[in-house]
Formats: sequence, C-alpha cells, structure tokens
Amino acid sequence: MVSKYIKELVESPSAGVIRKMFEEGAVLKQKYGADNVYDFSLGNPDLDPPEKVVQAIQKVAQDTTHGCHGYMPNAGYPAARDAMAEKTSKEQGVSVPGSNIIMSVGAAGALNATLKALLNPGEEVIVPCPYFTEYDHYIHNHNGEIRRVSTKADFSLDTDAVAAALNEKTAAVIINSPNNPTGRIYSDGDISALAAVLTAFGKKTGRYPYIICDEPYRAITYGEKKVASVFPVYENAVVVTSFAKNLSLPGERIGYIALNPACRESHDFLAAAIFATRVLGYVNAPAFFQKVVTESWNTACDYSLYEKRCKLLTEIMDYAGFKYAQPEGAFYLFVKVPDGWNDDDMAFTNHLKKYNILCAPGSGFGGKGWFRIAYCVSEKTIRSSREAFYKAAHEK
Repeated sequence: MVSKYIKELVESPSAGVIRKMFEEGAVLKQKYGADNVYDFSLGNPDLDPPEKVVQAIQKVAQDTTHGCHGYMPNAGYPAARDAMAEKTSKEQGVSVPGSNIIMSVGAAGALNATLKALLNPGEEVIVPCPYFTEYDHYIHNHNGEIRRVSTKADFSLDTDAVAAALNEKTAAVIINSPNNPTGRIYSDGDISALAAVLTAFGKKTGRYPYIICDEPYRAITYGEKKVASVFPVYENAVVVTSFAKNLSLPGERIGYIALNPACRESHDFLAAAIFATRVLGYVNAPAFFQKVVTESWNTACDYSLYEKRCKLLTEIMDYAGFKYAQPEGAFYLFVKVPDGWNDDDMAFTNHLKKYNILCAPGSGFGGKGWFRIAYCVSEKTIRSSREAFYKAAHEK
C-alpha cells in the first residue's frame, strides 16, 4: 500500500498541475494540431545549447580513457568544482575555493541536499510568495515546514514580513531571483535589508538562519538588470543553481551548491551536504556533464529572443486587457485573473483551455488570483495566441 501522505498529494487538485497541463497539451495537439494549441505551461527552454556546449559534449563523448565513466568523490570532480568556484567568485564578488562547491543533480538536487543538511524535524524555511511550487515538497522531504510570507505589491521582498516570521524554529530563507513565476529580480537594497534582518535576529538569538539563493535563471535578465550578490553582505549564505535554463540543459540534471567561504560553520555544512548527496541516492552529479560544464560554463549566451518574446506577449496582454507584473528576468509572465472571476485562477486556467491555451494557475505558486505564462516557446505560438487570449478575457 502506498504512503497515505504521498497519495493525498498526488490526488490533490493542485498536485503537479504544471506537468498535468503539459501532458494535456500533448493530447490537444494531437486533436487540433500543434499550430492550434498555445501551450505556455512548462518552463522548458526552447533555445538550443550554445555551440561551445555542443563542442564540449562531442569532446567528452570521444574520451575512452579507462575509468572515465566511474565514480568520483561525492562532491564531484576537482576540476568541475574549481570551474564552478571561478564562476561563483565572479558572480558574488568574493573569492570562493573549489572546496566550497558540491556538484549536484540539478538545482533541485542541490536544494534537497542543502535542506537535508540544514533541517531538524519541525524546523521552518521562510519562502516569499509567490514561489516555485516544488519548494513545499522539498522542505517536507526533510521533515521541515514551509513558512510562507507575503511580498510587496510589485513582488519585491517584504523584509518586514520576513522579520515577523522569524522564530526559534527558523533554519533558512529561500530566495529565487529572477523569480519563478514573477520574473522579479531582488535588488541590492532588498538583499542588504534581508541580511540586516537576519543578522539582527542572529545577534539576538544566537542563530543565524541561512539564506539559500536559488539561481538557475541568474543569467537571464533584461534591461541591464543584475542579480544581487549575497555573499558580501551575509555570511551564512549558499547558492543552489544549475545549467538547465542558462545553457538550455534541463534534461541533463547538472548543477551545484556554492557555500560562502565566510560561513560560520562551513566545515560542518559542506560535510553534511556531501553526505546528504550520497544518502539521498544521487551519489554524485552526472559524470559526463560535470566534464561538459567544466569546458563550457563561460560560453557567451544570447537571451535576446526571450526578451523579444516577452515584449510580444505583453503587447498581447495589453490588447486583451490583462494586468501583469513586468518581468525583469527569467522567461515567465505572471498575469492577473480578470475581474469577475473572484480570483479563482484554477477556474480561469480551465476556462483558457476552451481556447486551447494552457497556462499554470497561480495558486500552485502561492499566488492566488494570478496565472503564469511560460514564454520559452516559439514566436509563432505567441503571435498566434493573440485572438485566443482576447476571446478568453472577454467571454465566459
């Protein structure tokens, strides 16, 4: 008999709603033709990996050295860790050694290993809303509790809300910038204010909660916006990230954990996260793609197509009369459910299906009354959806 807890989750209306819509989209495409279905459900990057990545794949594939497919240390190949340390040092403005890097099975694997390393049963992780829907499950995987806090009207961090949520059970705060689903980038001021709140709490209680920076979209920003560095302003900070979005490698499941070298308990954290990588069953990150990203992590990437699609989509939303949050990065548009729907985003996204439009309801992200459009799709799909969105907004 399967776990009652898992069975309840699987059968709940909001469980895996994004994946369910993706699968439903495949059925609709068979029925109506791919050109007549507007599937914005899944954040699956449709840009091809850069040429340097392809060349690295070809190079690594030709390696027939004895033992090249064998185990390596649980934390990853030393060369891969050193390469990711160089990358993190440039992003954070702090010198990070390779020993502070743990290669992971994507950002999800990195986050699960980090949470397992940090959480005691019943401890809490503060998460600003809206947020990536899987955080609930990742936290519960390790006997923790999610503590949701509101953001400001523009979806920027509300550090007063974070401060009010802090208590003796607080182990960490997860921030996701650029944010999925809003596309909001947290400013230097936001991060400094958050660090100040956590530092004051630490001085008062002796416990300094970790800031966990979930950053798979870090490189995808618009209008010369930059993601704030956390390491210079807060010691107990860790980055979890992957190459799923920036190099368009979501299926390869390659990422890493990077710990601030100033962390107060760096030795203990690293040992715990490496151990967690092993006992969670990952053992190590995929050997092949550790080598690939070691060769190609610093390749130049062009994300202008995402920005162009964002502009096209917001023009369609303006035409149809939808209100939305203007993205600063990533490839999502968070759109308000029209008046007259009582903020019922589940009902409205079901309504959108009548027009062969597939979008993710905001409730799954802790954003009731909104829905998410993933615009990592073809320009043709976006342009063709124009009248369908208009009709959906004006018919009931």
